[in-house]
Formats: sequence, structure tokens, C-alpha cells
Amino acid sequence: MTTTFITGANKSLGFETARRLIEAGHTVLLGARHRERGRAAAESLGARFVQIDVTDDASVQAAAADVAAHEGTIDVLVNNAGILGKAGPVEEYTAADVHAVLAVNVVGIVRVTHAFLPLLRTSPNPVIVNVSSGMGSFGMTQDPARIESQYALPLYSASKAAVTMLTTQYAKELKGVKVNAADPGQTATDFTGGLGHSVADGTEAIVALATIGPDGPTGQFIDRSGNLPW
Repeated sequence: MTTTFITGANKSLGFETARRLIEAGHTVLLGARHRERGRAAAESLGARFVQIDVTDDASVQAAAADVAAHEGTIDVLVNNAGILGKAGPVEEYTAADVHAVLAVNVVGIVRVTHAFLPLLRTSPNPVIVNVSSGMGSFGMTQDPARIESQYALPLYSASKAAVTMLTTQYAKELKGVKVNAADPGQTATDFTGGLGHSVADGTEAIVALATIGPDGPTGQFIDRSGNLPW
């Protein structure tokens, strides 16, 4: 049985990823910051709720200790929690705005990965999936044929560029652990105001990477169509 921990999983992409992985036979630990919403989401899916705030050291350590006490291991870590952050005229951005986005989207991944690595190391096939975005790709945001080129989201895009680079570097450093990044594409969620393809389509790449076998790839950035430019 594959045990999977997903952050930010009480709604949208995280929730649908949890649902699909349960359907695929995974034991899913549904991580969320909000206790009531997280517990309700987990109960509706048949998952186990684990409270976690990726911006808080104590919360992340407590979540890892909870999993260690109950399951004793995880096979897959899906770093899904993320925020859009401030959008609008770049002249209005402050250092605090930048910090808020990076604290969740980048530092949160580092914090959670560090805390859960000992549990992953006990798995015969440890896998990390970082949810990134084509908005963090130079190639995609500069390609007039891509929808990513039509938007300007400096803070979010910078954070996701960092997520993708973290992925490639962790893939080099974490021997025996497969570390990949998934781009959901423009998905109809709160982030996009309901624009884009279905949440099910948005989870295709995440689910594909969460279910790779021992001979699966590492250090890759993919969407539901395949490998993406960095």
C-alpha cells in the first residue's frame, strides 16, 4: 500500500489529487491548515486528516510526528500548498508582499520536505511531487503561443520559478528519492476565477508523477502533455 501525504489538500487541486490517488489505491493523508475544513474534506474522501501550516516550523514538525506515530512512513509527498499572492500594478508591491508568497510557495516546500524526509527514506520508492506552474517558466511566459505569456504575475511567477529550480537541485542531491515538478496548467480554481480546464485535468501531471515506479524519472517538469521548457 502506497502512503501519500498532500499539503493544501482540503480543496481544488489538492482535494482532487487526494480523491484520485485514493481511487488508485493509495492511503492518503490529507494535510490542511484549517482544522474544520480539512477534517470535513478528509472524511468526505476516506482520507486521514493531518493539520499542517507550511509556514510554521512547529506545525510542520507536529504533522511529521503525527504521521510517524500513526503510519510510520510515507512513500509520496505532494507539496501542493500555495498562494497567488498580490496581483496588480508592480509599483504597489512591497517587500512584505514578496515575503508572504515566498513563505508559502517556496520556503514551505523546503520546510515540509526537510521534516518528512526521514519518513520518505523508509520507503522502497520515495517520491516527491512539487506543484509548480508554467507561469514560472521563462520559455512559456515568453512564448506568444502559450497562454502563460498573456499574464503578468511577478510574485507568483518568481515563486514558481524557484519551485522548479528547487526541484532540479533536490533531484540531484537527494539520492534515491525521485523529485519532480508538475504544472497543472490554467485550471478552473479560486486562483483563476474559474477560468481554464477542469480540476481533474489539472491534476493529471500531479497524479502521474505521484504514481511513478522505481524506474520513474527524476528532475523533470511536466504537464499533462509531457515535458516542459524551463
